[in-house]
Amino acid sequence: MLQEHPLQQLFWECTLRCNLRCRHCGSDCKVQATQADMPKEDFLRVLDSIAAHTDPHQVFVIISGGEPLMRTDLEECCAEIYAKGFPWGMVTNGLALTSERLVRLVKAGMHSITLSLDGLEDDHNWMRGNPQSFQRVDHALTMLTRIPHITYDVVTCVNRRNLTRLALIRQYLISKGVRLWRIFTVFPVGRAATDPELQLSDEEFRTVFDFIRDTRHESAIHLEYGCEGFLGNYEGEVRDHLYTCQAGITIGSVLIDGSISACTSIRSDYHQGNIYRDDFMDVWEHHFQPYRNREWMHTGPCADCQLFRYCQGNGMHLRDAEGRLLLCHVRRLV
Repeated sequence: MLQEHPLQQLFWECTLRCNLRCRHCGSDCKVQATQADMPKEDFLRVLDSIAAHTDPHQVFVIISGGEPLMRTDLEECCAEIYAKGFPWGMVTNGLALTSERLVRLVKAGMHSITLSLDGLEDDHNWMRGNPQSFQRVDHALTMLTRIPHITYDVVTCVNRRNLTRLALIRQYLISKGVRLWRIFTVFPVGRAATDPELQLSDEEFRTVFDFIRDTRHESAIHLEYGCEGFLGNYEGEVRDHLYTCQAGITIGSVLIDGSISACTSIRSDYHQGNIYRDDFMDVWEHHFQPYRNREWMHTGPCADCQLFRYCQGNGMHLRDAEGRLLLCHVRRLV
């Protein structure tokens, strides 16, 4: 059981509304969500609870969704988060990121922004289901290069359609002045679970990591694989750090219905409380045992695995509601 669990990142799932319908969405978000946006006052009370126990400057708030820009009061929300001493950033598809909104977000204290780009124009628009999507992301990247004090990166979902064009995507990003790039592969939840065009074969899966390793050696752009799982012999070659799942250890979240959880990629119910009946920091300090002691994962395909001490059962987002492992990266790579 891990005794130390300093909260360092806090996700706020501020809306489930989205202006796109992406093929790989793990949340299955819609333009009109069945769950209303969380009132900002409810989340700000969570920040007050955190600030009473720890230095708010050491807790980075990540605004997520859905699509955060669907909230017309987003800048007001973020300004109040920043006024309480919390640095913040956001994840966006870029479709609604106008120059005017970007200026307002920067004034509200934005420290970082992640843009999703899943290929060049045809491939990206196919994935996002909108003919204007690539153009809007391209415009957003142009705007961000003019704001030197904002950290930004691009995240790309590799799938069967864009796999052979990764080098072209890399060339495009370098030409736009992008310095930081992250790649992830589809895991079997949400819409992606039933879409065969998104699923890579084992051979294609290995190709992704060879591409990341070679790109890192070239050093023209800083590329990393996401924190999705333990990668066996690729560890140390495709990330800046060895694999670890920090969900519930340094990463927490407040979901749209008030659930207190960890990484927002975890779609199964591993919630530890709810802000509408529990104090967030009390939950953070005294719950989260399934995240901090992973021996319960040492069953099924993990029971006899000699790599369990490194992997600890893989990422929490790769477990279903019954705790079964949905995906083992090492098995696919071997």
